[in-house]
Amino acid sequence: MSDSKQVFRLVHATARQMASRACIQAPDGYVVEIKPRTRSLDQNAKMWAMLADLSRQVEWYGQRLTSDEWKDVLTAALKKQKAVPGIDGGFVVIGARTRNMTIREMSDLVELMYAFGAQQDVQWTDPAPQGYEELARGVA
Repeated sequence: MSDSKQVFRLVHATARQMASRACIQAPDGYVVEIKPRTRSLDQNAKMWAMLADLSRQVEWYGQRLTSDEWKDVLTAALKKQKAVPGIDGGFVVIGARTRNMTIREMSDLVELMYAFGAQQDVQWTDPAPQGYEELARGVA
């Protein structure tokens, strides 16, 4: 077995057999992790298009936020993250990351963005891609 990382998507019996074989052949000290699939590229692209719409259209407490800042605000709301005082004042939101979100979590974030956008009268420029509902359910 080489020292390179191996990833198996468990979608059929052959993939499961290959993963099992890799586990059996792995040297002592290797680590096996079973976890849900993370967000898709389509979900990520959709999120950024929606964040751009928010940054162009919504004034938040007298300020226009960047797409990155909106991502921080919305992921903190979704994840119920904590905020701690910053070293030089202000506050810092701890641990809100989208790159590690599962497909389901990313779908929940997009739904939160739709709900928030509806409250703010946002006109979305990027319609849901064909098959988005399947992505949200983890089918695609």
